[in-house]
Amino acid sequence: MRDYLEDADRHREDGIGRAQPLQKAELPKRFYKDVGVGTAPGGFAVTLDGKSPRTPGQKPVVVPQQSLAEAMAAEWAAQGTHIDPETMPVTRLVNSAVEAGEERLAALRAEIVKYAGTDLLLYRADTPRELVAEQERVWDPVLVQLARHFDVAFQPTIGIMHQEQPQSTLQRLEQAVAEVDLVESAALVSMTGITGSGLLTIGWREGLLDAEAVWAAAHVDEDHNIRLWGEIEEISERRVKRRRDFDAAVKVAELVRA
Repeated sequence: MRDYLEDADRHREDGIGRAQPLQKAELPKRFYKDVGVGTAPGGFAVTLDGKSPRTPGQKPVVVPQQSLAEAMAAEWAAQGTHIDPETMPVTRLVNSAVEAGEERLAALRAEIVKYAGTDLLLYRADTPRELVAEQERVWDPVLVQLARHFDVAFQPTIGIMHQEQPQSTLQRLEQAVAEVDLVESAALVSMTGITGSGLLTIGWREGLLDAEAVWAAAHVDEDHNIRLWGEIEEISERRVKRRRDFDAAVKVAELVRA
């Protein structure tokens, strides 16, 4: 996992509590009654009994879009007697962006392109035959779409030996995310980390793929193993959590762009 993704994971509970794993018995009690959205310098903020929550670094959580603030407010309002950060993926993601700050924006954009250079879609299995065929069926059309859309070329390879991608291709992908703002960058980095693919993330942002197509393409290998061996409860539970965070990242990116 790349550096920022590790950092983002450590800050998943920013604005709610420190990011160490929390046992249910240790969850903080709900300390507020009313949840709303108010204006703030620079945009909109969640209000809890009239006061806006901050990150552990005491940064105010302000977003330019009222709809995004409302999505965060809905997560706060949905809490029961205790506050469970696991059920607040939009809030966690926005707070991680706020904690990162504008000084990390260039690094976030670069992270997406770095993933694309060693992308899931570019490293293929040589066996078994069924998996090879499924990767080709799902991944090849995506690469073709991206290649045509950006007028670039990709160099897929078999196995795990590093295959350098054309510099002109990486430069074109850099241009594709050059104007992405801080919160959307954090959302796209989250999508990239969950899927293992900067190309799928960029393809989604460019409107070449919908979210379901991205999710399916990211899980070709895992779905192949499920067909062979059946589902394993622990892996299935992790997948449910990843999907929740993936959907939150998609939602945040969509709200920011809207």
